[in-house]
Amino acid sequence: MKQFDRTVVDVIGNTPIVKLQRVAGHVASEIYVKLEYMNPGGSIKERIAVNIIEKAIASGKLSPGGTIIEGTSGNTGVGLAMYAAVHGYKCIFVLPDKQSIEKINNLRAFGAKVIVTPTNVEPDDPRSYYSVAKRLAETTPNSFYANQYYNLDNREAHYKTTGPEILEQTGGGFDVYMAGVGTGGTISGVGQYLKDNAPHIKVVGVDIKGSILEPFWRTGEVVEAHGYVLEGIGEDIFPDNLDFSVIDDFVVIDDKESFVMTRRLLTQEGIYTGGSGGAAVVGAIRYAEKLSEPKKILVILPDSGNRYTGKIFNDDWMRDNGYFDNSFNVQVTEVMKELGRTDNQLFTLTDENTVGDAVDMMKKENISQIPVYSKGDLLGVVSEEQILRPLYEGSYSLEDNIAIGISRDFELVDQNDFLENVSSALLHGKTVMITRDGLIVDILTDIDVLNFMQKTRNY
Repeated sequence: MKQFDRTVVDVIGNTPIVKLQRVAGHVASEIYVKLEYMNPGGSIKERIAVNIIEKAIASGKLSPGGTIIEGTSGNTGVGLAMYAAVHGYKCIFVLPDKQSIEKINNLRAFGAKVIVTPTNVEPDDPRSYYSVAKRLAETTPNSFYANQYYNLDNREAHYKTTGPEILEQTGGGFDVYMAGVGTGGTISGVGQYLKDNAPHIKVVGVDIKGSILEPFWRTGEVVEAHGYVLEGIGEDIFPDNLDFSVIDDFVVIDDKESFVMTRRLLTQEGIYTGGSGGAAVVGAIRYAEKLSEPKKILVILPDSGNRYTGKIFNDDWMRDNGYFDNSFNVQVTEVMKELGRTDNQLFTLTDENTVGDAVDMMKKENISQIPVYSKGDLLGVVSEEQILRPLYEGSYSLEDNIAIGISRDFELVDQNDFLENVSSALLHGKTVMITRDGLIVDILTDIDVLNFMQKTRNY
């Protein structure tokens, strides 16, 4: 059994590459993904953790039994903590508060101390995770600050391991290498190795809206960073590990499409990656869509989806934050067109009508909800649901004035609004009345949405 006389650190790397079969089926290019979440700690960051620590040990910056300190989004911390567990070091990690609870719990499970800091502060703010980590390193005896953003051993790790591994696995038989850009180590280290050994391969970075990286690469101007939720891609600083000269092009994506793709990769490809992996695939597809001829594209998927079960893979979180891909990203007017309701024929009553008039109209026109007006002003809506039980129980009679059954629990929606913005009102039992130029022209019901979903197979 001598061949197994190794530690978990010794089996980092040699992650597989697979071809996407379904999510990119509409593009002519072939898209391949490298499953870095199959490293023993679940991410690509273990590669840099080993190189950073071993270089620190060799240089005397880290002594036996010392403390490793790092500001991290979680994955680098796991890599460092795994190495520390095997070799007897302690760890302190500082994370911004947008990181998933799974990442925080993972680090604590290794025995590390974890400090959570606010996200929405400037990088040089003493509360930022950069500043807190640096200060801890200055004040903690026998400690070493890994400093993945500015420690070039990060980039070197990918030049020494990930780049050669990719070239060995593929024989250089692909055209484009794509990766999300955060600290810059992965895109720059692998990118430089490919430039040196397979110069025909283009290097394309994926950035997130709100980050300062792609705007600077494209224009040379420093823009103001804006908030985004995605973890692992994008920055509000310029890390030393990021070499812009290696990058041939950039694609910019947003939070929602990244999260939606992350879930699709699991349900349609069986690939359990995190949000940055979903973002990278969105970027690859968008890049492929603009190509004049098919290419072979290799994409890095940095980490595992099991670190995002409380966020991306949590239906409530996705729904509450407006990220759910519910196939409702169509305008209400398109829904009504699909249902054949283009003449905008609306049946109405006035406050002079009776409950019996409402029942007759519902029966004759096969409708379930009717707006009620008084001298041209909308009073509310009467529905079969509101009048059926009272009629059955005898509390309403057909001769009663319709005002007795009017509800004001309705919502006016412009016909150009999107169905995804309307669905919440329907789910809460409101009557949704569609307007055009401020006038009510139709009513959208639950059955209408179900019929639309069935006709278009959007479910």
